[in-house]
Amino acid sequence: MALAAQPDLSARLRSDGDGLRIRLERRETLLELLHGIQATLDPSAIAAYLVAWAPGWIPASGWAVVACEPGHPPALLAARNLAAEAEQAALQIAEFVAASGDDFYATDLRHDARVSLDVPAAVTAFPLRARGEVAGALVGMDPGPSSLEPRLAGAADAAWHVLLEPAGVALANALLLRRAEELSVTDDLTRLHNARHLHEVLRREGKRAMRSGWPLSVLFSDLDGFKRVNDSLDHLHGSRALIEAAAVIRGCARETDIVARFGGDEFAMVLPETGAEGALAVAGRVRERVAAHRFLAAEGYDIRLTVSIGVATLPDIPGSSHDLLVAADQAMYRVKASGKNGIQVATALPQ
Repeated sequence: MALAAQPDLSARLRSDGDGLRIRLERRETLLELLHGIQATLDPSAIAAYLVAWAPGWIPASGWAVVACEPGHPPALLAARNLAAEAEQAALQIAEFVAASGDDFYATDLRHDARVSLDVPAAVTAFPLRARGEVAGALVGMDPGPSSLEPRLAGAADAAWHVLLEPAGVALANALLLRRAEELSVTDDLTRLHNARHLHEVLRREGKRAMRSGWPLSVLFSDLDGFKRVNDSLDHLHGSRALIEAAAVIRGCARETDIVARFGGDEFAMVLPETGAEGALAVAGRVRERVAAHRFLAAEGYDIRLTVSIGVATLPDIPGSSHDLLVAADQAMYRVKASGKNGIQVATALPQ
């Protein structure tokens, strides 16, 4: 005997409208949600809670929460039971939700002009609002089309949106906190880490290296001839060249490395669990890529710069993490004194 096909998402939503409304309006439902979203200040953790919570109320098989911060592209915070292409579709849906401020419903995403991806799914998506702005979007996707738009009935829909209000506020507050924390450790110009964060990381990694016995390396670099960019062009072009240099240097690092602008045209890299040989390899990569880069090419210039790099490694250089940074700095100045465009390894404690 053939099994009956499962009702589509819209039919499943309509089948229990009154019962769902009653459950949504219960005080216990709101308290449970508040407990879940207020247990953390991490936006990704709040999003993970929501994608686990939502299927208990709206029976879509896949869910995502997308951050929609002004001035930033939509960013996936958490997803559940969504393929990669569906996750990309969720980003486009969230972008529409953020721009319009409206719910998003689709019977079959393949035939919806608002999304460019060919994903066979019924969709129900909701803005997560706070203080009159859309902080994110909660996106539910179910495989296969629906005969009707997958909407909740009137009273149940109203109760559902009441529950989403505190979720939106919690997500917005967490995103604001994360952005503030990022700004406090970020260089305004290059968007690398700043010197303050560099010192904090270096202290932490120095202690970890001492406990574990793993090596720790620091690279300290200075752009050669950068002053002539400011002198021959102007400080605005100099700032743009620094931004390009920061991108080149950051591109030479691993995910576990910390790259910071120390000040002016000086940059530092902290390389956890990396000995002198590995640090030299990174330094060589930085030197080669900076020398090969055509600075300000987008503005019609072909400016070439080089870099002087000092390398210091624990435990080869005994002492504190501060000593390590100073040793790398002094090694860099030895490169400057001997002709620039090179790499020097520190072999003794800084003087």
